[in-house]
Amino acid sequence: MNEFIAGLPKVELHVHHVGSASPRIVAELAARHAGSTPVPTDIEALASYFEFRDFAHFIEIYLSVVDLIRDPEDVRILTYEVARELARQQVRYAELTVTPYSSVRRGMPAPEFCAAIEDARLAAEKELGIVLRWCFDIPGEAGLAAAEETLRIALDERPDGLVSFGLGGPEVGVPRPQFKPYFEKARAAGLRLVPHAGETTGPETIWDAIRDLGAERIGHGISAAQDPALMAYLAAEGIPLEVCPTSNVRTRAVPSLAEHPLPALVAAGVPVTINSDDPPMFGTDLNQEYAVAADLLDLDQAGVARLAVAAVDASFLPAGDKTRIRDEITAYAA
Repeated sequence: MNEFIAGLPKVELHVHHVGSASPRIVAELAARHAGSTPVPTDIEALASYFEFRDFAHFIEIYLSVVDLIRDPEDVRILTYEVARELARQQVRYAELTVTPYSSVRRGMPAPEFCAAIEDARLAAEKELGIVLRWCFDIPGEAGLAAAEETLRIALDERPDGLVSFGLGGPEVGVPRPQFKPYFEKARAAGLRLVPHAGETTGPETIWDAIRDLGAERIGHGISAAQDPALMAYLAAEGIPLEVCPTSNVRTRAVPSLAEHPLPALVAAGVPVTINSDDPPMFGTDLNQEYAVAADLLDLDQAGVARLAVAAVDASFLPAGDKTRIRDEITAYAA
């Protein structure tokens, strides 16, 4: 099964830009900024640094890594290296969650940030054969000022790779409805809507994301398993969840993989995709997440291939590109 997964053409829909920095890149950036960061410069020490007590601690550590990305060259290197790692796993297309506000508020001009990710995107497509697209997300913990600035960057800069608008960060104490005006403006500008919801809070947060933010996909959304009416709604409306099993355990959102709600969601007919979230921080990658899902759902190779097709279906790829990757998965599985 692991060999089959390793060669399976895939799509990744929930993976964070900075959270995908490899230990090597994080250590190099930490060394570059030594004396002004708590992040270890030793790769082995990073493993301990990335042991999270709870979700709040994860956010604290995550933001310390964000603080290492200080100039456009940092951004370009990081983005290209993320693409390289995804391509190694046979990912054909990825929608990378990018938080421009974090870099811009640290003094990097928005045009330079966007130029850096675009330069890396084009190089990765030419040299690695992987197509990247961007989801610009609001860091929810930074409030409405961050929402305003993220929307401004999205609409004023509008990099060619930008396809969607999201909302990340902690959910507790960050109600979804307050961001409604920003999501409405993003939708009016033609962006797709993909907020996080229901990772560390209950089903009502997911309902808010659907009703107030117009969510077309839900980042995580695992607490939907607590609400049969919500699962029925997601199934009927075809609203996919971007499920990241290992992430949910490592951030203590779920006690263990054995208790993960993925099987209950699938049994209820909820569309699900399998994703890696912040893979190096959680000691995983997309291939490993497919293996975890195969085990949780008791899938054979054909079932795993159907999971890969589900991610293609849930993506914001044009129809022709969806068909091409679906056909590649079908041919590989055969």
